[in-house]
Amino acid sequence: MTGHAKYRVRAGLLILLPAVVLLAACTGASHIGLMQVIAILLDKMGIHLAVPYSEGMANVLMQIRLPRVCLGMLVGAGLALAGACLQGLFRNPLADPVLTGISSGASLSAVVVIVVMSSGPALSRGLLASFSGPYLLNIATFAGACCSSILVFRLARTEGRTQVAALLLAGLGMNALCNALTGLVTYSANNEQLRSISFWLMGSLGGANWDTVVSLLPFIGLPVALLPGSARSLNAWSLGEAEAMHLGYDVRRLKARIIILTTLSVGAAVAVAGIIGFIGLVVPHILRTLSGSDFRRLLPDSVLLGASLLVLADVVSRTILAPAELPIGIVTAILGAPVFLVLLYRQKRTMQGSIA
Repeated sequence: MTGHAKYRVRAGLLILLPAVVLLAACTGASHIGLMQVIAILLDKMGIHLAVPYSEGMANVLMQIRLPRVCLGMLVGAGLALAGACLQGLFRNPLADPVLTGISSGASLSAVVVIVVMSSGPALSRGLLASFSGPYLLNIATFAGACCSSILVFRLARTEGRTQVAALLLAGLGMNALCNALTGLVTYSANNEQLRSISFWLMGSLGGANWDTVVSLLPFIGLPVALLPGSARSLNAWSLGEAEAMHLGYDVRRLKARIIILTTLSVGAAVAVAGIIGFIGLVVPHILRTLSGSDFRRLLPDSVLLGASLLVLADVVSRTILAPAELPIGIVTAILGAPVFLVLLYRQKRTMQGSIA
C-alpha cells in the first residue's frame, strides 16, 4: 500500500470519530438536533449562537449523553489498542485480551461482589459499602483483572524469561478456572442477582457519568500515550525474538511493558463497562486490511477506530429496542463476529492463493 493510501486511512479515521460522536450526541430517546448540539457546546465555552434549545436538552446532552460518549471512546480505544499489542506480542492474529485472563478474572470478582453485597450478612455488607462506597464493583473487577494477569505471567516466566507459548497456555488455563468459578457462583445466585450478573457480563455504558470518565481517564490515557512508543519494537519482534535481540531491542522490557499496560487498560475498561468482546479482536484485523501491519500506524489507528466503533455500537444498543436498552456486548458480538468470519475467509483465500 502506498504512503498516500495509508494517510487517507488515518484521515478517514480522524473524520469518522467526530462524526460518530456528533451522531451519538444527537441520537436518543429525546432527539437533539445537530445545530442544537453545537450551540450547547459552544455556549459552554462562552460562544453564543442564535439557535434555540431548551434547558432540558442541555441537561440531557451534558449530563447523560456526553459522559456516555466519552466513556465509550475511552473503553473502545483501550480495548482496541490492547488487542493490537497482544496480537503483536503473541504473533497471533487471534489473540485478544481474553487470552491473558484479564477479562475472566474481572468477571469472577464482579460476580462474587454482586452476590456477596446482595446476600451476605448485614454487617459485612455495611463494612464493604462504607469502605468503598459506590466504587466497590470497579475496585473488585480491577483487582481481579490484575491478580489473574499477574498469576498468568508468573506461571509463564521461566529462568527470568517469559515464554510466549507458556503465556498462551497459562492464559487459557486461567480462563477455564475463572469461568468455572464464575459459573459456580452464578449457579448459587437468586433471580435478582442473576439479572445483575447477566447485565454486567453482557456489557453496558449505561452507568456513565463524569466521575466515571475522570476516574477511567488515567488508566486508559497512560497506555494510549505509552504503547504506541513500542511500535518499532513490535515490528522487530514480529520477525522473531532472536532477530529482535540482534537488532538491539530489549525484548524482556518489551514484554513487561505490553503486559503491564494492556492489563491496566483492559482491567479498567472491564471494571466500568463489563465484558465487551470483539473490539480488541476485530479492530486490528480491519486496519491490517486497510493499511498493512506496520505497528507505527496500526497502534494509533486502533485507538481511533476502536473509539469510533464502540460509540457507534452504543448508539445501536440504546436505540434499536428503544425505550429498552440492548446490552452493548451483544451488539459488538453481532456486528463483530460476521466481520471476523469474513476476514478469516479472506485470509484463507489469500493463503491458498500464495501457496498455489
